[in-house]
Amino acid sequence: MISLLVGSSLALVFAFAGTPLFIRFLVRKGYGQFVRDDGPTSHHTKRGTPTMGGAVIVASVVAAYFLTHLISGMLGFGSFSPTASGLLVLLLTVGMGMVGFIDDYTKISKQRSLGLNAKAKIILQAVVGITFAVLALQFPNEQGRTPASTAVSFIRDTNFDLAFAGTVIGAILFVIWSLVIITGTTNGVNLADGLDGLAAGASVLVFGAYFLIGIWQYNQSCGSADAGGVCYEVRDPMDLALLAGSMAGALIGFLWWNTSPAKIFMGDTGSLAIGGAIAAFAILSRTELLLVILAGLFVIITLSVIIQVGYFKLSGGKRVFKMAPLQHHFELKGWAEVTVVVRFWIIAGLCVAVALGIFYAEWVVAL
Repeated sequence: MISLLVGSSLALVFAFAGTPLFIRFLVRKGYGQFVRDDGPTSHHTKRGTPTMGGAVIVASVVAAYFLTHLISGMLGFGSFSPTASGLLVLLLTVGMGMVGFIDDYTKISKQRSLGLNAKAKIILQAVVGITFAVLALQFPNEQGRTPASTAVSFIRDTNFDLAFAGTVIGAILFVIWSLVIITGTTNGVNLADGLDGLAAGASVLVFGAYFLIGIWQYNQSCGSADAGGVCYEVRDPMDLALLAGSMAGALIGFLWWNTSPAKIFMGDTGSLAIGGAIAAFAILSRTELLLVILAGLFVIITLSVIIQVGYFKLSGGKRVFKMAPLQHHFELKGWAEVTVVVRFWIIAGLCVAVALGIFYAEWVVAL
C-alpha cells in the first residue's frame, strides 16, 4: 500500500512541476493550438495556447512507475521488478500517446485543425492496439495466468470465451475485440477533450475507480489468504492499482494548469494516451463491459457524435444538436464553459459511482 501512495504522489509532483516548464518550452517554440472557426466563438481566444501537454502526463506516469519500483525494492516494501501487466499498460499508453503526438505536431506545423488523415491515424492506432493485444495473451505467471483472457469480461471473466472454436480463432477474435475497446475508448476521450479541464477531470475519476478496483482485486485475488469464496483471476492487480493511482496523480497535477482558463491543452497526445490507458485497465482488470458504465461520460459524448452524424445523413442535413460533441451543444445554448465542465464532471462521477456499486454488489451476491 505504501508503494501506491509513493507512485501517486510522485506522478502528481512530476506533472505539477513539469507542466509549467513544458509550457515555457512550447511558448519558445511557438507550438500553439489551432482553433476551428466553426466552433463556439468563445474558443477563438484560445488560439495559440500551448498544446501537447499530454506528453507531461505520460512522462510523469512512466517516471513515477519505475521510480516507485526502485524505491520500493530498495526500502523493502515492494518489488524492484515491474510486472507484465504494468508494462503492457505503459505500452498502450505511450504508444497511443505517440500517435497523438504525431497528430498534434502535424496540426501545429501546418497550422490547421486536421492533423493526420483518418486512414493514417487508424492504421497507427491499429498497429499499437494489435501489438498490445497479442502480447497481453503471453507471459503467464506461476499460476498460469496471462495478463488478459480470451473470455469476454464484465466484473470478471464471463462464460463466453472467444476461443470457443480453438486457440488460434480465439486469439484472432480477442485482437479484434481489444481493438474495438481501444478504438472506442481513445476516440471517446479525444472527443471529450474540447473544454478546459473536461477530459482531465473526468479521467481522474475513472482512474480513481480503477485504483480502488485494483486494490480490491489484490485483496481478493485467487490464491490469496484473504480471499473468500469469490476471487479474481487478475494477473497483477496491485501493479495495475499503482499505475491507476499514478495516472490519477499525474492528471491532478496537470489539471492545475489545464483548468479554465487553461494555460496548456493536453492535445491528442494526452487524450489518446489516456484513452489507451483506460482501455488497458478494462482489458487487464477483466472489466471490459463494465467500462461502458464506468466511462459513461465518454460513451455519452461519443454517442452524441454518432447520433448527430447519422441523423444529418438520414434527414438530408438536419441536426439533433446545435453542435457535436455534446459539450459544445450546451455552450451554444448559452451555458458558460465552466458550468458545462463541472456538470459533466458530476455526470462522470455518477457513472463511476454506479459502476463501483455494481462491481461491489456482484461480489456480495456471489458470496
